[in-house]
Amino acid sequence: MRWDIFCKVIDNHGDLGVCWRLSRDLASRGHQVRLWVDDPSALAWMAPELGGPGHPGIEAVQWPTDEQPPAGGWPSPGEVVVEAFGCELPAGFVAGMQRSNPPRWINLEYLSAESYVERSHGLLSPVFSGPGAGLRKHFFYPGFTARTGGLLREPGLLNARDLAQADDATRAQRLAALGVPWQPGQRVVSVFCYPGAPVQALFTQLARLSTQTGGADTLVLLTPGAATAAVNAASQPPLPGLHLHALPYLAQPAFDTLLWACDLNIVRGEDSAVRALWAGRPHIWQIYPQDDGVHAGKLDAFMARWMAHWPPDLAHTTRALWHAWNGLLPAGSGSDGGLDAELAPLATLWGPATWAQWAAASRESCDELARQPDLVTQLLQFVTAPG
Repeated sequence: MRWDIFCKVIDNHGDLGVCWRLSRDLASRGHQVRLWVDDPSALAWMAPELGGPGHPGIEAVQWPTDEQPPAGGWPSPGEVVVEAFGCELPAGFVAGMQRSNPPRWINLEYLSAESYVERSHGLLSPVFSGPGAGLRKHFFYPGFTARTGGLLREPGLLNARDLAQADDATRAQRLAALGVPWQPGQRVVSVFCYPGAPVQALFTQLARLSTQTGGADTLVLLTPGAATAAVNAASQPPLPGLHLHALPYLAQPAFDTLLWACDLNIVRGEDSAVRALWAGRPHIWQIYPQDDGVHAGKLDAFMARWMAHWPPDLAHTTRALWHAWNGLLPAGSGSDGGLDAELAPLATLWGPATWAQWAAASRESCDELARQPDLVTQLLQFVTAPG
């Protein structure tokens, strides 16, 4: 089938990350994808192959406006049209969907673990006005239960992960390919965060924990953006027990390899959060902060799903750490102890016995999610079903 996927880049690269993964997955299954992006600049590092031979089955196209349509007019839409995250399709393109056998029109929504997702997934939204009047649109919600659209998980992903995590020699080889020097015994932490994350407090905690245990230094891998900016802005001397390594922008397969090679992944937004789940390793998620505070409920809903079968003490400690990383501190906690104190749950989780428990629980939750059909498999079933 031919697919048209429309993506608008808002203020981060997560929307485009999801759309590019979706496009790659569809193309790997023999479909033809035209990806329309209003700001494709991030594809230069996210999908560097587009600057050379291209990616088989995918055409990445600059999203023009109705005021400046493509030369020669809008092309004929494919069999499936996806508007990612509620972006409004160009009127000229929608007009082309008016044909005897119109394309299946899908509104791919944001990921959430909240209960409304199960009620809303698959709902029909008839179009009553404008150039799309008479067409039918359906909502497709990613999610964590059998009554949702599932999560992006391309065929073979978990087998590739297991091979990458087979032994220390393989781990060292994969990290070396990313330009990361790693010594066996070092615990490795990746950090990908939004501005405002308590990065300096994290460094202080990790350095303290490394020196207290008397083991090897902790290796912290910093992704471009807020994580590296926090280091550049700090004037403090290097902390004993901590080795910081700045990473370049990574293509998506390399980013997956990074997550597989780390003991703890600190991630942000939707795309990297799902990839951290599939890494099967302990992780901390920084949810996209919203001015009205609704992100707190979304975070709690996800933790309730992800940690549903964890030992109560482990779940409680991990929730406290995630809340602290997101700046969602208990009422009345104040800041007298500083952010170092608020990240204290990490000290509990860092110990060998609790760490092993955290790692095992993370892998079990990952395995449970992997038993559900992936998003593309479900999406293909949805768009080929009658109606």
